[in-house]
This record gives sequence, structure tokens and C-alpha cells, in this order.
Amino acid sequence: MSLVPLFRVAGVMMMVGLMALASVSTAEARAGSGFSSGSRGSFTYSPPPSTPTAPYAVQPMQRSFTPQAPAPSYAPSYAQPTYANRGFFGGAGGFGTGLLGGFLGAGLFGMLLGHGFGGGMGGGMSFFGLLIQMALLYVAVKFVFGLFANRLSPAGMGAGAMGSGLGVGSGAPQRPAVRQVDVTPEDFAAFEQRLYAIQEAYSREDLGGLRRMATPEMVAYFAEDLAHNAGHGTVNRVSQVKLLQGDLSEAWGEGAVDYATVAMRFSLIDATYERSSDRVVAGDPVTPQQVTEVWTFRREGSGPWMLSAIQQTG
Repeated sequence: MSLVPLFRVAGVMMMVGLMALASVSTAEARAGSGFSSGSRGSFTYSPPPSTPTAPYAVQPMQRSFTPQAPAPSYAPSYAQPTYANRGFFGGAGGFGTGLLGGFLGAGLFGMLLGHGFGGGMGGGMSFFGLLIQMALLYVAVKFVFGLFANRLSPAGMGAGAMGSGLGVGSGAPQRPAVRQVDVTPEDFAAFEQRLYAIQEAYSREDLGGLRRMATPEMVAYFAEDLAHNAGHGTVNRVSQVKLLQGDLSEAWGEGAVDYATVAMRFSLIDATYERSSDRVVAGDPVTPQQVTEVWTFRREGSGPWMLSAIQQTG
């Protein structure tokens, strides 16, 4: 058998990997890397309502393990909570999703640090070989997750609408009936604490800490982004995170899971350094920048709030 076709396949996969890595902006290297990523339950592909903190359009999901359903041809009704209940100031993937996503992300990060996908890899493996493996593994995991996702059904959602009022345009996907979820001041405090702690853990490249605060799907994306930095010999450091303004966009429940989407405007110092020399290669290590993002948290029963999605604004 000729090796030419194999080299062609390897070359194509290598280019796919390089293009994917090149799409990550080092100027937005904080947790989430400037992407809209994650899952918001049945509302993953529905835009969250605007708020005073994020009055403009929120970017749709660019990375999500939740399959996208086709939009209906009619205009369903949908109600958002009033602003009076919103203010605070400074995954929907199931077990299969989290297991596959977390394993993939942690494995890729280990590979690029030279420890192998399972913890040990031969020293002769080149970086381009790793890119090929990354592309192949990503395709394989997405395929396997698709098999699981196709067996899931939206049936069994909690009954009861969130209210009545605002209508959605004719092209909007249908929002299923969900139950009301009240967000307390203690919940808002938890969201703010998660903002600080997740940025700090990401800056330390602490995947163990991130697993305690985010869904396995989000941890997989964090690991992918950290692997990108490691493969380029860089490290991202975030400091002086301060919440400036925040409010609730929407909160709802699906079965035993609660969701809350909040808009947050915060300042931080975000810079990327070369690992070998500690030289700044992107960002400003002195002057804080302001960022507005929309974060979604989920909790099961009486468990803690876990970050399940980050969306960019504008």
C-alpha cells in the first residue's frame, strides 16, 4: 500500500488543527478565550434576554456539545423576568457529555505538555503529530456524543410557564415550558465568587480547581484553551478581577436542574507570557481592561452553582 494517501490525510488533519488553533485570539486569553461556549439546557441556542449590563445582542454558541434543533416556522411566546428582580453588583450536557468532554480536554492538555493523552507518551512524538491526534480525537468524541444526544428527548421538562408577555420573532426556536426559579442575594454572591475563582484557577492552569466550579463540558473547553497555550509555549495570567456591574438575564428550571444566566461587566488584567522567558507576548500586564460577558450557571437539586456557559456580547 502506498503511503502517499496517508501523508495526504495527515497533512489535511494537521492543517485543520493549525487553523483551529490560529482562530484563538491571544488578546482574549482569559477563561473562555473570547468564545461563546457551553450549554444552557433547552435554551442553548436561544438568545438570552438583554439587560442593562448587556443591552446588545449576545453572540450565539460557537462551541457546544448540545445538538441544535431546527427552528419552527411559527412564533412561540416567551416571557422574561422583570428588571426589578435582576440587580446585583460587585450543560446542559448530561453525564455522558461531561465524561467525554472532560476526558478529551484533560487528555489534550496533557498531550501538549508532553505527558501523553493517558499520562505517558513517547518523547519522539512531534507537535504536529499531536495536532493530528487532537483533530482525530475531537471528531471521534463529537461522533460518539452525537450518538448519545440523538437518544435524548426533551420530554419530562418541569411544567409551568415562566409567565406571559414578551413575544419572540418568527424565526426563534421554541422554548419549552419550564418552571420558575427564584434567584436570591446568596445566589448572586455565589455567581460573583465563581467569577473570581474561575479566572484565578484558569490563570494557575488548575484543572482540578476548575472541575469543582464548572461543568465537565466547560472544563473540556478550558483544557483545550490551556493546551493551545502550552503548544505555543505561552501561559495566560489573569489578575485583579473586579466585578463592576451585573444583573440577571433569566432563570428557569428543567426537571431537577436550575439554570441562571447573568450578565457581568468586570475589569481585569489579562496578559499572555512566553513560558521560557516570561516575556509579555499579548495583552497589557499593567492596565486593567473591561469585559462584558454573559455567564450561565446550573445546579442540580441543592448542589452548588456550576458554570455551564460563557457568551460574548456585541
